[in-house]
Amino acid sequence: MLVLSESQIRSIYSMADAIQDLEEALIHNNDGKVKNPHRTVLDFPEKEASALYMPSSIEPVGKSAVKVVTIFPHNPSVGKKTTQGIILLSDTDNGEHLACINASYLTRLRTGAVSGIATKHLAKKEASTVAVIGTGAMAEEQLQAVLEVREIMEIMLYNRTKEKAFLFEKRILELCPGFKGSITVMDHPDEAVSKSDIVICATRSVTPVFSGRALKQGTHINGVGSYLPHMQEVDAETILKCSKIVVDTIEGVKDEAGDLIIPAKKGLWSFSDLHGELGDLVSGAVSGRENKEEITFFKSVGIAYFDLAVAAAVYNKAITIGVGTQVEI
Repeated sequence: MLVLSESQIRSIYSMADAIQDLEEALIHNNDGKVKNPHRTVLDFPEKEASALYMPSSIEPVGKSAVKVVTIFPHNPSVGKKTTQGIILLSDTDNGEHLACINASYLTRLRTGAVSGIATKHLAKKEASTVAVIGTGAMAEEQLQAVLEVREIMEIMLYNRTKEKAFLFEKRILELCPGFKGSITVMDHPDEAVSKSDIVICATRSVTPVFSGRALKQGTHINGVGSYLPHMQEVDAETILKCSKIVVDTIEGVKDEAGDLIIPAKKGLWSFSDLHGELGDLVSGAVSGRENKEEITFFKSVGIAYFDLAVAAAVYNKAITIGVGTQVEI
């Protein structure tokens, strides 16, 4: 079995690779060639913790996977990570277990890549300014994906803890040495949003992180931070201003996306107003941006076959190049 660490994955697999591989996976799903059973969750109340098991398979790829993620909120007090994840990759031709892959980075990478795909279809072609609201680890790949699909000249950062925004600026300059534009840390999220063609929301907020009144015409928004029904990064005014709302999976957002669940429960908006899923956008079944004025929103809560798509591609590349550690099991 091949074991692949985060540093090894980073050395061989890029955001551009992930965007391409996920576009193919979205088409496979639309063609009915993906199996993605509902995840299994085991709770450990005494630790306020949980373990999630997420299986999937993609027929044309010839691979299946189980992603296992554990979330133990009290771990930092004993020097361990809150969230830890691995992906077990298997061959669907002979059942061989092929690889054990670090899932934490791949999860962030694939989440960024699907936002990049949405941005490619929904943001203005000439979009050049982006606001990043929330500068935690997830935001790195979100911004990288946007930089991959649009010529961005100005990045505006906002984080409740301002020092973290400055640290994020340094990190982005390290990760994206080719970026020649400006990066500014802002004092208020609405100020950043009002000047931006693209807005990235990557927080765990339970209340909206900017006002819909701040949005200018022609803005595209990627919302990836809120992933539970009570979380809400984007307010109802923003939802009502959007001419197109695209999601990664309709089933997923109905269960998990507070940004949409909360206004729906209040009778302000309906899931029947969704424009479609990301796979519909990629396949051309639904339209992308049609003019420079419309405001668009992509909401992602994630699904297991996204992880499989990138894990299988990383494995194939690692075998070809000779990266990773082979172990006997």
